[in-house]
Amino acid sequence: STRRSSFPDEVLERVLSLLKTHRDRSSVSLVCKDWYNAERWSRTHVFIGNCYSVSPEIVARRFPKIRSVTLKGKPRFSDFNLVPENWGADIHAWLVVFAAKYPFLEELRLKRMAISDESLEFLAVSFPNFKALSLLSCDGFSTNGLAAIATHCKNLTELDIQENGIDDKGGSWLSCFPESFTSLEVLNFANLSSDIKFDALERLVGRCKSMRVLKLNRSVSLEQLQRLLVNAPQLAELGTGSFSEELTFRQYVELESALSNCKNMHTLSGLWDAKGIYLPALYPVCTHLTFLNLSYAALRSDELAKLLAHCPRLKRLWVLDTVEDKGLEAVGLNCPLLEELRVFPADPFDEEIIHGVTEAGFVAVSFGCPRLHYVLYFCRQMTNAAVATIVQNCPDFTHFRLCIMNPGQPDYITNEPMDEAFGAVVKTCTKLQRLSVSGRLTDLTFEYIGRYAKNLETLSVAFAGSSDWGMQCVMGGCSKLRKLEIRDCPFGNAALLSGLEKYESMRSLWMSACNVTMNGCRLLAREMPRLNVEVMKEDGSDDSQADKVYVYRSIAGPRRDAPPSVLTL
Repeated sequence: STRRSSFPDEVLERVLSLLKTHRDRSSVSLVCKDWYNAERWSRTHVFIGNCYSVSPEIVARRFPKIRSVTLKGKPRFSDFNLVPENWGADIHAWLVVFAAKYPFLEELRLKRMAISDESLEFLAVSFPNFKALSLLSCDGFSTNGLAAIATHCKNLTELDIQENGIDDKGGSWLSCFPESFTSLEVLNFANLSSDIKFDALERLVGRCKSMRVLKLNRSVSLEQLQRLLVNAPQLAELGTGSFSEELTFRQYVELESALSNCKNMHTLSGLWDAKGIYLPALYPVCTHLTFLNLSYAALRSDELAKLLAHCPRLKRLWVLDTVEDKGLEAVGLNCPLLEELRVFPADPFDEEIIHGVTEAGFVAVSFGCPRLHYVLYFCRQMTNAAVATIVQNCPDFTHFRLCIMNPGQPDYITNEPMDEAFGAVVKTCTKLQRLSVSGRLTDLTFEYIGRYAKNLETLSVAFAGSSDWGMQCVMGGCSKLRKLEIRDCPFGNAALLSGLEKYESMRSLWMSACNVTMNGCRLLAREMPRLNVEVMKEDGSDDSQADKVYVYRSIAGPRRDAPPSVLTL
């Protein structure tokens, strides 16, 4: 609309300053031309969910004053090695544009992007006031790139390196922070593997009096942890190093004292190879914890139970399935405020495993944790009745991700498909936004999803369905769907083309190991020219089959950096 706003500029700027989400700001920009321009000039942060959906030049033209960028690259299935090497999502072209248009850039948060050491050095020298770098599931760089950041970013407040494919050349990069440097507030290098230069780390932590997040790798010992905590009692989030070395009685008392002085701590992680004998040292900080991440600590059920007895305020809990159902019963008994639970497999590829969790543990949690609304649950068996009980006890689920690790596993008691389980989820949980389904599923599951999951935004499907009808039900019924991820399902061309009217309003579609053909993909590309339809071919595969299909909307047109294994139609 070209109708002018009746709001004075000062009022409009005040209204916009109160909007915190990118969706709200995007909606405001559609009201009229004045609001569009006001939002354009006042926006300082931009979120881009797919780096190929737009070009950096278009972003810079639209938003002249950006100081913070969040950018996502490869599809999520790259985490499972389903995306070819050198697929793309390189950050460098973006950095070149940002250096010219946003020399005042302060924050960059990347997920599944490729970033080289050269790009990190370019970043470090191109933005004088750069403050925050977060790299999650990125690759292509080494600790030499981190050294460049430490050397040149004089105002750095955050360096967050998580789950990256990094070439770890040693811990000397920590020595590159100048001795006068004091601004760091967040430091996370938990996924680096090499020994670090502890003296340099100790000096850095001691200088940075505003540090509130410190997450260490497993090379840091308990004795070294104690020395760091003495210098940083103000920490709010701590990721310990190894939690298994032998301590003298005096060292144990000193560790317990250092931990008890951390009065502000609300998040605890790390605990690599934790030994139960040292867990009581954590009890003093457990009282105020709201997030406990034990995904690196293979605790037994009794060890978890003793720890949780001291965690009455816990809202988020991540554990390994070594805690078994008994451990999850302790969760239900001790964590009435719990909102998020993630249970990961300690060894997902060992089919003869003797430990693990079942439907009994999940049900126990649901009885004791009525506020639960986010779950990621890996297990080897489940029943329809258990899932129905769980969602009846916890009807406010927004994220329900159930992974039955044996593909095509039915209800192990009745031998029926798991259709009624997920039917209960979508019928009961009206706020559901993200759903991952597994087990033996027929098209009935997808009929339920299309009929009832009206707020669903992300759906992940593997080894499920009977025919194209299942996907057609989802595409026809889930009006808010934004991401659809499918692998190893019998869906073909009719299923793919059933989304013609929806794909432009979605962020992306992924289909791999399905029954989609190249002709089906070509027809989709012809009918919807504003979509990028990419097919990833595998060596020796049938020329007529589309092995992996990635479809996404883009206002930048087909990308120009695709490797030979990726065909853009």
